[in-house]
Amino acid sequence: MINQQTPLLSTEKLTKTFGQNIILNQIDAQIYQGQVICLIGPSGAGKSTFLRCLNLLDKPTSGSVFFKEQDLTTLSDKQLDDLRQKMGMVFQQFNLFPNMTVLDNLTLAPLKVKQLSEPQMIAKAQSLLHQVGLSAKKEAFPANLSGGQQQRVAIARALMMDPQVLLFDEPTSALDPEMVGEVLKVMQDLAQKGMTMIVVTHEMGFARNVADQIWFMAKGKIQEMTPPEQFFQQPQTVRAQEFLTKILAS
Repeated sequence: MINQQTPLLSTEKLTKTFGQNIILNQIDAQIYQGQVICLIGPSGAGKSTFLRCLNLLDKPTSGSVFFKEQDLTTLSDKQLDDLRQKMGMVFQQFNLFPNMTVLDNLTLAPLKVKQLSEPQMIAKAQSLLHQVGLSAKKEAFPANLSGGQQQRVAIARALMMDPQVLLFDEPTSALDPEMVGEVLKVMQDLAQKGMTMIVVTHEMGFARNVADQIWFMAKGKIQEMTPPEQFFQQPQTVRAQEFLTKILAS
């Protein structure tokens, strides 16, 4: 259920430049608890940069990012590290530690920062592995897993910190086509359970079926914020119409 009292995450005039290049251009946006936002658009639109600015992995050039009305751009590094625990991130590449088992990959960070015993944390990790369909792989090493399995482990690892929002940066783009579905199924299950999610994706079927809103980005701006049925049937901007024509025909 979406709570639209106060945004969980919001940006005000969020701007990011690299040299003379404007990557994000004064973006105002609000994400509410329980929403699933799919961020789509052409390559170079600024989608991944926007996502990384939400938890300040990329520092904005100007403007503000708010988490529950707290301006992240004013926080110390320690405060920011604490807050990032509430904002899980899943990357294109899985970023698992190759010399650790699946179970150790899940428990390493939370054992350092959470006030839970090792048996409690192991039990939690096993529960999450069951949730993503990988109970049998807890003692496996990443090299012995398929790409889809590694990405599901990465999702479970993000969930170990009890995040209030999950950020997905093209989570299926590095996968073979036959492995995409198993990752999208886990993400769809999370959405149905009420997890707040912002997903940069090229998976139009997922965006159409799971998102509450489509945010279409081009040239450093969010040019449309609409429900998926409206976006896919009647995109409002010429740029979105061109994008859909090309991507749906491929």
